[in-house]
Amino acid sequence: MTKAELVDSVAGTKGLDLSKRAVEEVIDAAFDNIAQAIKKEKRFSYPGFGTFSVRSRKARSGRNPQTGEKIQIKASKTVGFKPAPSLKDSL
Repeated sequence: MTKAELVDSVAGTKGLDLSKRAVEEVIDAAFDNIAQAIKKEKRFSYPGFGTFSVRSRKARSGRNPQTGEKIQIKASKTVGFKPAPSLKDSL
């Protein structure tokens, strides 16, 4: 699902009397707040959906796919997602 499809879906929800522009602003604000929470608290949890958390990757060696030469990949941080049991069971 793309952002536009999400906006259309939410705007088309029965009982909501919001324009697509208003829905898009709400969705953007929600994701901005989620991103800030992950940066600040290293974790964001939404009951019934799942948990986003910061994960650390160790430094490792890899290969350049074009030349085959060995390269060193630096340690980094990424965001991981763990689905809630109810979401996982519904798949």
